[in-house]
Amino acid sequence: MSLLNQLFNRGLQGTKCKTCLTLAISRIKLLRNKREEQLKLMRKEIAEFLQAGQEAIARIRVEHIICEQNAWAAYEILELFCEFVFARVPILESQKECPSELREAVASIIFAAPRCSDLPDLLHVRNLFAAKYGKEFIAAASELRPDTSVNRTIVEKLSVGASSAEVRLNVLKEIAKEYNVEWDSSITEAELSKKPEDLLNGPKQIAAHAWVSPEPNTRGHPPTFENPVTSPNGNPVSKSLSSPTSVTKAPLRPANIDKPSLGGITLGDTVDVKKDTRPETSVVLERARAAISAAERASAAARLAAGLVNVKFSSSKIEEGKS
Repeated sequence: MSLLNQLFNRGLQGTKCKTCLTLAISRIKLLRNKREEQLKLMRKEIAEFLQAGQEAIARIRVEHIICEQNAWAAYEILELFCEFVFARVPILESQKECPSELREAVASIIFAAPRCSDLPDLLHVRNLFAAKYGKEFIAAASELRPDTSVNRTIVEKLSVGASSAEVRLNVLKEIAKEYNVEWDSSITEAELSKKPEDLLNGPKQIAAHAWVSPEPNTRGHPPTFENPVTSPNGNPVSKSLSSPTSVTKAPLRPANIDKPSLGGITLGDTVDVKKDTRPETSVVLERARAAISAAERASAAARLAAGLVNVKFSSSKIEEGKS
């Protein structure tokens, strides 16, 4: 009968299953002891950071401590499940379906095996269960389908998501209390309660000197800037100011190729600039003057180049006529 079960992949190799479970139990004990020592050192380091006032580093390091604590708790439950299944391997061999009293332990081992990379023996046990109960049973436990009985604590402790701000704060308070650190948690509470900014949608506030409206200025009015103004008590006041430059434009006329325009202002037109003592305004004026001067130089160079081309073209025509 056992030969037929092995031929149709429906049998459980009891000896091999017991060997893998024994190795897994021994390895879990070693890892738990190692993690326990690491957790002590890490908690002591966190206490030293809090004592030194380096709360920012402590808030980062505490996430690692929470992950190690969760793994330690999950391994403790897995150790109990492995011992439970080890004692009942003969029952698994004798029955075709998984017994109801062993369903939680078997499903939890199947779920945890690929998530515990330092426990390779659990993967071997998982493969033996797959050969016994089929791929559908394995998929149901791995995907946490409603008809499975995976232990909820193991699912929670082996989850990849980051811990909540409340959990991190509680762990920091426990460490401070454990090592008698006088620590004011108000700053950390304020930092952890902040909601992260949505950087994908861009900044929420408009930067200084940013255009209020992207529409072009077609009515002849000076453009407006969003310029921060400081009140007498030192608080910033957002106020819309007109452009620091007052532009006097010549009457409308057809476009002239020799006179390029910059921002709706023809370089040949008269530009009257009022003086302003604010440092922000002076920077804007200097940039505007530099841009206008560069455009005028570029226009003059273009006219000069066009003249040289015309002279060369005329001289070549004259020489062709003579020849």
